[in-house]
Amino acid sequence: MRFFISSELKRNDFLKIIVIFTTLFFLFLWLTNILLYMQIGFNFEGIVGYYLGNEETFRPPKSYIGLLEEAHFHFFSMAILLITLTHLILFTSISSGWKLTLILASFISSFLEIISSWLIRYISPLFAYLKLGSFIVMQVSLLLLIIIIIIYLFRKDD
Repeated sequence: MRFFISSELKRNDFLKIIVIFTTLFFLFLWLTNILLYMQIGFNFEGIVGYYLGNEETFRPPKSYIGLLEEAHFHFFSMAILLITLTHLILFTSISSGWKLTLILASFISSFLEIISSWLIRYISPLFAYLKLGSFIVMQVSLLLLIIIIIIYLFRKDD
């Protein structure tokens, strides 16, 4: 990360390639998030049916173990993704207000997106609105982080 503080990143082509490929992988992760939700559905009924089950489509409710496995993996992977992207964003030239907004939006929305599965399953189906809203905020903030980092890598000034 010290390469972002100095202009060394602009001069180190190998490091620049690593960061470009990392952000490219994150961009594909972002895209597969969208595709996964297309299978579930971007609506209240689809999300509720996914977690509480749907007799018409023969979908059983998500089990405790299923939710636990999903949460376990997502807490770890989202932490790695977010610490990487938000750390990189610190060294770009966007304002401190935008940096804080993107950091808070990405971490809070990701956390809410993960725990809302549990809330839907065990508290109320109305938490499907929280899941949908937090997913949208998470996706927008991730995309903005990726775009800003890519722009930083290719801008000419420095």
